[in-house]
Amino acid sequence: MKTETTINGLRGALRAARKAGKSIAFVPTMGNLHDGHITLVKAAKRRADVVVASIFVNPTQFGVNEDFDKYPRTLPADSALLADADCDLLFAPDAREMYPDGRSQHTSVSVSGITDVLCGASRPGHFTGVATVVCKLFNIVQPDMALFGEKDYQQLAVIRCMARELCFPVEVIGVPTVRADDGLALSSRNGFLSADERQQAPLIFQTLSNLRSAIESGQRDYTMLAQAARSHLDKCGFVTDYLDIRRQDLVDAGPDDKALVILVAARLGATRLIDNLAFELA
Repeated sequence: MKTETTINGLRGALRAARKAGKSIAFVPTMGNLHDGHITLVKAAKRRADVVVASIFVNPTQFGVNEDFDKYPRTLPADSALLADADCDLLFAPDAREMYPDGRSQHTSVSVSGITDVLCGASRPGHFTGVATVVCKLFNIVQPDMALFGEKDYQQLAVIRCMARELCFPVEVIGVPTVRADDGLALSSRNGFLSADERQQAPLIFQTLSNLRSAIESGQRDYTMLAQAARSHLDKCGFVTDYLDIRRQDLVDAGPDDKALVILVAARLGATRLIDNLAFELA
């Protein structure tokens, strides 16, 4: 695996593959890799001739008092994992390379509508930071396809919208969430959990699964169901940011809708966890 830290170096490293007509798949990450990220790389490897992964802790998607400074930077270990997964090229720029004018740059990408709810409501500016950096990375790498985990459901929806409306010739592919044996969605932030919190955290997915069962059994008062689930999590020690039942396009769900997704964000101690469960009713 080759590593590049500059935009020009990355473009040069891909020039021969592009000239030869090889397909390029891209897996953007913020590092501190786990099995979920490696699943993305392996899925990319099955779909394309060349796999590019990026590691960049993007400062513009972190808000005030969020965990940017303490977000784990584990580049040597991450590089080894990517190499073992047969990644072809790692792009690992620093902030100056990605934002030469600093965070005060004049250009940003904002996706309206679907960013006004859920994580967008509780983390103002977060999705503008995400859309901007992914737009930059798409322009830098120019992949044929890009793979993202479905754990970040709203983020995936934002990126798909951006790619479609800005006419990027990139297929945005969602890959199912990878979970621990007890159901907890794998996340770099799981490492912030204490031992006791780690034992408690799978209750999030259990709650989503119970909600799905209730809906599949015929219950349709989504407001009541969501409120009861939020209260249950709060009584169990979580501080629930949101728990909503929506259509898969993130519009509020009605009793006749069939394609649904349950989304949750909750703090356990100092750690903010997110998860979702998408399903189709018969």
